[in-house]
Amino acid sequence: MSLLRSLSDGLRSLFRKECVEEDLDEELRGFLEMAAEEKMKQGMSRKDALRAVRLERGSLEITKEVVRSTGWEFFVETCWQDLRFASRTLRKSPAFTVVAVLTLALGIGANTAIFSLLNAVLLRHLPVKNPNELVLLGTGRGSGSTGGVNDVLYSYRFYEELAQRNQVFSETSAMMSVLFGGMHGRVESSASLEPMNVQLASGTYFSMLGVEPVLGREFTKLDDEPLGAHAIAMISYSWWTRRFARDPAVIGKTIAIGPTLYTIVGVTAGNFSGTTVGESPDVWIPLSMQKQVSPGWNGLEDRWWDSLYILARLKPGVSVAQAEAGINVLAKAIWLDFAGPVIPPHRQRNIDEARIPLTSAARGLSELREYSLPLQVLMVVVALVLLIACANIANLLLARSANRQREIAVRTAVGASRARVFRQLLTESLLLACLGGVLGLLFASWASRAMLAWISAGPEPLPLNIAPDVRLLAFTFLISLVTALLFGTVPALRSTHVNLTDAFKSGRGAAALGLRSRFSSALIVSQVALSFVLLIGAGLFLRTLVNLTRVNRGFDEKKVVLFSIDPAALGYKLDSRLVNLYQQLEQRVAAEPGVRADSVSLSTFNQGSWRTPVSVLGATPNAGDNPHVIHNAVGAGYFATMGIPLLIGRIFGQQDAATSPKVAVINETMARLYFPGGSPIGRRFGIESDPEHAADFEVIGVVKDAKYESLDESPEPGAYYLYSQVLKHFYYDFEVRYSGDPHAIIPEVCSAAASVDPSLPLVYQGTLSEQVDRSVASQSLTARLSAFFGFLAVFLASIGIYGLMSYGVARRTNEIGIRVALGAPRSRVFWMILRDGLLFSSTGLALGVPIALAAGRLVSGMLFSTKPADPATMLVAATLLIVLNVTAGYLPARHAMRVDPMVALRYE
Repeated sequence: MSLLRSLSDGLRSLFRKECVEEDLDEELRGFLEMAAEEKMKQGMSRKDALRAVRLERGSLEITKEVVRSTGWEFFVETCWQDLRFASRTLRKSPAFTVVAVLTLALGIGANTAIFSLLNAVLLRHLPVKNPNELVLLGTGRGSGSTGGVNDVLYSYRFYEELAQRNQVFSETSAMMSVLFGGMHGRVESSASLEPMNVQLASGTYFSMLGVEPVLGREFTKLDDEPLGAHAIAMISYSWWTRRFARDPAVIGKTIAIGPTLYTIVGVTAGNFSGTTVGESPDVWIPLSMQKQVSPGWNGLEDRWWDSLYILARLKPGVSVAQAEAGINVLAKAIWLDFAGPVIPPHRQRNIDEARIPLTSAARGLSELREYSLPLQVLMVVVALVLLIACANIANLLLARSANRQREIAVRTAVGASRARVFRQLLTESLLLACLGGVLGLLFASWASRAMLAWISAGPEPLPLNIAPDVRLLAFTFLISLVTALLFGTVPALRSTHVNLTDAFKSGRGAAALGLRSRFSSALIVSQVALSFVLLIGAGLFLRTLVNLTRVNRGFDEKKVVLFSIDPAALGYKLDSRLVNLYQQLEQRVAAEPGVRADSVSLSTFNQGSWRTPVSVLGATPNAGDNPHVIHNAVGAGYFATMGIPLLIGRIFGQQDAATSPKVAVINETMARLYFPGGSPIGRRFGIESDPEHAADFEVIGVVKDAKYESLDESPEPGAYYLYSQVLKHFYYDFEVRYSGDPHAIIPEVCSAAASVDPSLPLVYQGTLSEQVDRSVASQSLTARLSAFFGFLAVFLASIGIYGLMSYGVARRTNEIGIRVALGAPRSRVFWMILRDGLLFSSTGLALGVPIALAAGRLVSGMLFSTKPADPATMLVAATLLIVLNVTAGYLPARHAMRVDPMVALRYE
């Protein structure tokens, strides 16, 4: 009750102040009358009694102030008064306020923008039931399909056995490791094909996650068997909104993908967009329909065809360590059952060495985690920039406090305590930080969207949720609060140490801080040191980016445009009709003016790869036990289109057809590793390690090594085959080398494709040069942002030097005037001032060098073909820093040199 009474009284004091004041006056008068009556009983007159009571009790106003100060509302009221006074004070100095708020907004906004991406990629939990109970089998660092034993992908039969036999999971589910992005289908009553992102998931996927549909039903375990018998689909809430305008009658409508009609049975929850961060499926189809969705992927019944992620929910009371131990024992038992009584030595060794880690799936899966380290580095960078900004504003506040010494002295003289003055000054800093935080939040909203577009692989931004949430708002508030304490505490404390006599004697504050203030100088030196570290970091990342762009790719990316085709959407099958479609497409497009070469292929640079061991007829590789080879199925014009030069032998020609002997072209590394000591021409090998297939392909040529997945990869063995001879999958990539205007060639290619099949989906995917640039998006983001913030840090440090030296010149105007009047050369005055700026720079550089060397070692893993202690980078950074800092000191020194002695002697 006392707490409620206190709260009630406090609110009444805040919002009904006049009534409370009247009650307090009446109560104090009553006490006064009672005390006076006691005096009157002792024989005093009423007048003397009242006078005696007032003398004993003291000032009535002081008593009222003491009474008011006992409640919590007094603190709130004084804080409100401080806030109003701080607002008036800042309005009187608009230039200072604008500079401080903008500086803080840039620093806080940069931190918030980087944190928003970190939050979306690394910190935000999936919107599912009890996400901390979810685990992923393996690391999740890979996708596609493999054959054998690994800790990333698993076969459908392995998933079934695991789900039935495990004792540590309450529920399990599986999903394809590849999102079928850009697949085309027809929605009921629509005449045209539409692009859609399709995800295959097991029947337990949604129930295991605890995601309830907003409409219809979810998949069930009954939808897993038999294979190919459950043509149903769930659609995402966002696609339901975009495509169907939230029509509740969507349940029961059909989607045609290839020859199969899928009936829509449900709509997912509005906040759910899958379990892979950065991907947003439009349609989910049961995993049992894999063969119908993508006829080239027919491995559900193959025990060793690993293409799935397995997600599971831990049983109550089971730890991750216990579950991991149990799953590894079970997994080896399953693999041994699959292998049968006679196990090949290499498979036995793989099973013995296999270990499946359990990874938390609370935050989902994502290939965007490759940006985690760059984002963390950038987080440190922007934090240092904010520190430099705080140091700048602290110096501004110190200089400003020198001009407020008389104001502070007056407030102290009339009874204000040091704590009260300190709180008032700190309130001004908090108000500045809050204004900077609000403006920074707006800046961060724009900057985070810009960075998201920067790292996106196409014209559309990644489906990443970067909207502000409680965590982001709390981070912004916290960093604003910490910022205020960083730049406001020390100036406020120093301002309260005022000598009243000196303050009232000196019109400008004799206790003002001058150029020689140790604290101000330390702030400037620290700014220079930190900006030097940031400049070196920016230089190293820029050198890395430049080195990557200069890497020999092995192909010519200039003047090549990329398209995607989707014959599966039209019902094509893996037969001669599909081969005929590919060949006609190549021939019609090649006949267009401006087209120099074209080809269909399985993949181009940075689009994944098909890797398997190979077996060589009559030879054993000297590069280890069955090293994996990267395979690509291409057309006859692929090498001309990509600009990959032939070294020996020949490339594919008209004599190589679907029914002719199978041939292959290999790269330099494969020739060196698999066919040492002689020419590989005429030698034979087979895909996979089965010796029975060692004679499947004859080597007819060797081409130059080319990059496959990244610019910083080491040379890897690679082989190319005619797609007509290895028609195991649908091939969706189509490359065209052109001459002339790139904008003119796109409609020509589309027109030629339409002449082959008017319904064939053909989508422009950009140029090969753009694809190469996207492969270094992480390095580009780090280099460019670190360069921007590095230069910003140097600029802020230079502004700090300029401000401190200008203030020092103003404070030393009398001294400079006397020196000039006594005959000191103006050049000596100029050097006297400029020397201070050089001292700041040299001291900061001396402190920054060891910090930069230590920081360089920490980010050495992010560098390419450059060393952390790169002398050229350090020299350029030091030169740039000194030049800018000297320029900042030149203006105050020039002003000091031009001081008129007569004016200076009358100054102050």
